[in-house]
Formats: sequence, structure tokens, C-alpha cells
Amino acid sequence: MKVGWNLGNTLEAIGGETAWGAAYTSQKLIDAAKAAGFNTVRLPVAWFTHSDTVTSVINQAWIARVKEVVDYCIKDSMYVIINAHWDKGWLENRVNEANKATVNKRQQAYWTQIANYFKDYDEHLLFAGANEPNVENATGMSVLLSYHQTFVDAVRATGGNNSSRTLIIQGPSTDIDKTNKLMNTLPKDQIENRMIVEVHYYTPWNFCGMNKDESWGKMFYYWGKGNHSTTDVTRNATWGEEAEMDKLLGLMKTRFVDKGIPVIIGEFGAFRRKLSPPSDQQLHNASIEYYYRYFTKSAMSKGMITFCWDTPGGLFNRSNATIIDNGLLNAIMQGVKDVSTATAFTKVKGNEIEIYPNPFTSAITMKISYPDNVNRIAVYDRLGRQVEVIKHSADKNLIDFGASLKPDMYIVQVDEMNWTRSYKVLKY
Repeated sequence: MKVGWNLGNTLEAIGGETAWGAAYTSQKLIDAAKAAGFNTVRLPVAWFTHSDTVTSVINQAWIARVKEVVDYCIKDSMYVIINAHWDKGWLENRVNEANKATVNKRQQAYWTQIANYFKDYDEHLLFAGANEPNVENATGMSVLLSYHQTFVDAVRATGGNNSSRTLIIQGPSTDIDKTNKLMNTLPKDQIENRMIVEVHYYTPWNFCGMNKDESWGKMFYYWGKGNHSTTDVTRNATWGEEAEMDKLLGLMKTRFVDKGIPVIIGEFGAFRRKLSPPSDQQLHNASIEYYYRYFTKSAMSKGMITFCWDTPGGLFNRSNATIIDNGLLNAIMQGVKDVSTATAFTKVKGNEIEIYPNPFTSAITMKISYPDNVNRIAVYDRLGRQVEVIKHSADKNLIDFGASLKPDMYIVQVDEMNWTRSYKVLKY
């Protein structure tokens, strides 16, 4: 996975796929997302409203339709995530002891059916057990952990490719600060390195989501360095700008990524407002696009994968699969490129290891001053899976590798007699 897109307000819509303004999803739309630069699609899905309320048996026509959309993505060699979305809040609004038994029973029933239905799909399909589970404290976190454990156990019990499928678990409220403070334990799994943590990012909400002023704060129209208005100053962001964004994302890097636990930002975004005069609109548009670009770069540079939230009329015309918002799309993809040009090479002083060029497009070179001290060199993907072992010899200090790797971010681990070092590399 590299950069992701949400098929929002579609398969999770209460009342059916087109109930919230989306057109019937087509292969052409998924093709357009792929052509735009996305290689992963997150599918928010409703299950509760498409199942028997007593037996929790999912409507077969509905799960078959979800499969059709999954197949559109697989046909384009994309990764795809199926989740259990809001869906009248059957899980996310009931993270408490009073509803624990009922929710766990339903969670097991749904994911047993879903996992069995998709058990033959390969690693391009991932499952996410929830969306934004409402948790405020350690007690709620304990209940949420039970929901996650039920999800993991239900999927693994179906066997087949589900025995090793990558699963995604949500932090409390998918809020970064709460996740950092409360999520001290992950579900147990029968296999290592097949679990991803998910959080969302809509900070500051005054800029990202508010549609009217509130008693606790006003809407922000302008965000980021160089984008503050000199004439509409009350609408300038007063918090939650670049430094805060870097700080919050850094919490996830320290808590999870640096410990080998992948993190995705399953949703992020900010909606455009209609302003006048034109100069205000122009500055607002620049703020929105800068937000997307800066966020994508900041998250990816910390080893996380981003999924922009998109609804009908956003990035794409869902009916004819054309791009509506080129500015926003370009901002996201420029953020990806910004990461690729951030570092020319990696060098560790003292241990004399150089890896260059980084990022790379074909092969990458490692220069080792003391190759006789190195025991092993291996490459791991974002999920912690070993994808390549690099052959080396004690009398050779230049090694070329990576030609067979697909475009993505990787970790190169070098084991010496007295130390182990890891280096992040990016292939395009």
C-alpha cells in the first residue's frame, strides 16, 4: 500500500449504495482512481442494515455487491480494505459493558460470514473490524479490545488465506491523542506482523468540518504558513497548524511505527467552503490544498499510509468517472512526491553504512565500510514481512539490491555482531 482513497458515502449509506447521492459504483470509477495515482481503496461498508436483526445473517445479494466492488479494485491490482462502518452505530456507539455481549456476538457473526466469503482472496484484500468506536476512557478501551479480539479470532478461525490476512484495528474514537494514551494493548493474534492500527485526522475541526460557528469556536477558512488572511483575520486558524500536525502524527510514529506496528490514517480531509470576494475564495482554496499536501507528506515521512476521505462530488464525478477537483488531487500526489525528494541518501556515521539513491526507481546501492562485521541484511515491507534477503560477502563493500521490489516504502535491516540498524527506503 502506498496512498489511499475512500469510496465514501456509498456502500455504508443507510438505505443502499445510492441513498446518499452516490452513483452506482463502476469499474470505470475504480480505474479513474488508479489512474489518478491511488493504489489502495478503503471501502466503508454497512452490514447491520443489510442483515437479519435477530440472526445477523447478511443478505447474500448485498455481500455479492460488495464483492463486485472489491473485484473492480483487484482487477486493477489495487489493495482494498473492507470495514464495518457506522451503520446506525451498532458497534461504535455501544462500546460499553451493558452492550458488550450483544455486540461481540454480532461482531463474530458478521466477520465469520465476511471472512468465509472472501477467504480465497490474497493479501491485496484487508479487513478492518470497525470505523470510529466511541471510547473516552480505559474502561471503554477494555470493551473495545474485546470487540477487536472477537474480530481477529473470527477471521482467523475461517482458515484459508484468512489465516494470514492483514487485519486493521481502530484506536479509541480513531483519535490520535486518545489512542496514544489508552491503546496500550493490541489483540492477540496467531501470526506475527499481520496487524495495522488505524486512526483518523480531522484537526482542527474548525477548518476541516465545521459548517457554522459554535459557542466553543468559529470556523477557520485559512490554514498554514503563508495562507493567513490580512483582511478576514477572524477566520485564520489559531491552532492545529503544521507544528501540531507534525506533533500528533509523531505520537503514532513513536507509539507504533517505530516498534514495527504499521499505522494507517484511514480518513483525513477538509471540505471546501464557498466564499466571497474571489480573493478570499482563492486563499481558502490554497489553504485546503496546502493542508492535503502537508498532511500527506508529514504522515508518509513518518511511515504511515494516508486515505483521503472522499464523497460524491468531491475528487471524482461518480457518474462519468472524471476528475472534478484537480487541485486537491494534485496536492495529495505532490505530498507523496515531497516525501520521495526529502532525502538524497542515508548514512550512519561511525558504522559507515550508506544507502543511495533514496528514493530509487530501479535498484539501490548499499556501501559498507566493514562488510566482514555484517552478519545479515534483509528487507521488510510496511507490514513487517520479509521480502528480500540480501546476499553479501566479507570482501565486498558495495551491494546492489531492490530491483525486484514493487514501488513502496521498505525497511532495510542490517545485523552486525554488536548492533542492528534499520533504514527506511522508498521505491517509485
